[in-house]
Amino acid sequence: MIAVYRLLINLILIFSPLIILIRLIKKKEHPIRFKEKFCFFSNKRIEGKLIWFHGASVGEILSVIPLIEKLEKNKKISQILITSNTLSSSKILKNLNLKKTIHQFFPIDTNYHTEKFLNYWKPSLAIFIDSEIWPNMILNIKKKPISLLLLNARITKKSFNRWNKFILSAKIFFRQFDTCFPSSIESKKYLKLLGVKNIKNIGNLKFSQTEKKEFVLNDYLKKFFLSKRIWCASSTHNIEENYAAMVHKELKLKYKNVLTIIIPRHIDRIRTILKEIDKLNLKVHLHSKKKRINKDTDIYLVDTYGETKSFFKVCKIVFLGGSMIRHGGQNPLEAVRYGCKILHGPNVSNFQEIYKLLNKYNASTKVNNTNQIINNIDKIFKSKKNFNNKSLKIKILGNKILNSTLKEVNFFVNKK
Repeated sequence: MIAVYRLLINLILIFSPLIILIRLIKKKEHPIRFKEKFCFFSNKRIEGKLIWFHGASVGEILSVIPLIEKLEKNKKISQILITSNTLSSSKILKNLNLKKTIHQFFPIDTNYHTEKFLNYWKPSLAIFIDSEIWPNMILNIKKKPISLLLLNARITKKSFNRWNKFILSAKIFFRQFDTCFPSSIESKKYLKLLGVKNIKNIGNLKFSQTEKKEFVLNDYLKKFFLSKRIWCASSTHNIEENYAAMVHKELKLKYKNVLTIIIPRHIDRIRTILKEIDKLNLKVHLHSKKKRINKDTDIYLVDTYGETKSFFKVCKIVFLGGSMIRHGGQNPLEAVRYGCKILHGPNVSNFQEIYKLLNKYNASTKVNNTNQIINNIDKIFKSKKNFNNKSLKIKILGNKILNSTLKEVNFFVNKK
């Protein structure tokens, strides 16, 4: 399989200039930093021990930020490198102001580029997040004295079935990891079947929370929000913004001062979202526009990254996107930590065990259509129930998982 994979990845390399050009036009690549994917690095490697984390995009990177904040205090670590594949994840990291941590884009997974990457950065420890498996990089890491971990490993039935078609090759790749830390019982089962030698079930790191102070809404915004009945649709995809807008129209018949906050998963879709909402004759205010907000505003559309928590602080209800479409849902824990009641669609396969726990705490409710969203929001608007007790339980569990994960990672940091 590796020979076929290398042939395919080299073919992709040949067409990569065209692929990059298309992505640049679509504003999915950084106009200068895209060269990092070809190992033209924008940052310098400093002397000392370097720890490297790799995650595909925003969700994976954000899940390890609490861990990285603690590792930055370790004097044995001189530099922490984070790599990812998406432009949005690089923007998130830019706003975090971490001291020892730098970001680069993950290189194309050819044998040549992965060797060049490793020879330049010389990590002591490589930590892949979630389900990131890059054959050439993994095989080249294990040719060097580099420990390799799979953190918050997520192997679903669907992804296992894909790997199972090439089970012998899959076992070769998965056996390269020194230790895998599954995010769920299901993932632990599939990791065993894929031949992982050492599995430690600590818990899902996404329960943990960053120490960084979040963006704070200004006094004018706070005052405006206090005058409204607010609900939020967060991490929305495709048609979900339209659902949120239709829900708003119905709620407005009963609550004249209702305000819907929409936080899209990908802000490069803002123009499309605006067009869809405009068809419903609703007034939209863009968060990035610093002008005063019209008191008749219907939709407050967040078109920036890294400020989601601030809006959760003023909301009592959050609909989590990626769940009305076949995406698998988005992580609800951040909203829960701020005492929000979670509404979600039927498609939450990415977070089944998390939602099972939230359901146990009565902190989340499944909705199948806009009418059910409306009915649940209406009930919560009328209710005086406080969800802070549930959020405290989540925080305690998150701290326990974070500290256990830190202990395991520090074992490898202090190994050499």
